Amino acid sequence: MNGDVYEGEFKDDRANGYGIYYHKNGSKYIGSWKDDLKDGFGREEWDDGSYYEGHFKSGCKHGQGTYKWADGSLYDGVWVNNNIEGHGKYNWPDGRIYEGTWKENKLHGKGLYIWPDGRSYDGFYVEDKKHGQGTYKWPDGRLYDGNWHNGK
Repeated sequence: MNGDVYEGEFKDDRANGYGIYYHKNGSKYIGSWKDDLKDGFGREEWDDGSYYEGHFKSGCKHGQGTYKWADGSLYDGVWVNNNIEGHGKYNWPDGRIYEGTWKENKLHGKGLYIWPDGRSYDGFYVEDKKHGQGTYKWPDGRLYDGNWHNGK
């Protein structure tokens, strides 16, 4: 016995349907199960206050979901096999916001990035770097509208 506890529905000697899984480290999962894997809608919670609430497929975050980290960062959007991928919005505790597309946890595709000091970038990213057509605006009204390559 490893100290983990599952309370919920079973079918064919496996967790199937609704259930709660308490991990010995203090984390827990509340939601749907299929063949002993998180599948469907559920919520994972950790002792540090972080959580994920959304859809799962075959044990992975997959589909629409919201993840809040212990530092206050929040992502609301699409997940694919535990990765931020597709369209979503990320808010950092310091006030930065990015809304746009992602690929394997990186800014990738079209998006709008806004800084708390009033700067903004509306354009394309490739692997977390500005790349392609984009407009960068400064709080004093200056702007650059043109092509970017590898972040510059």
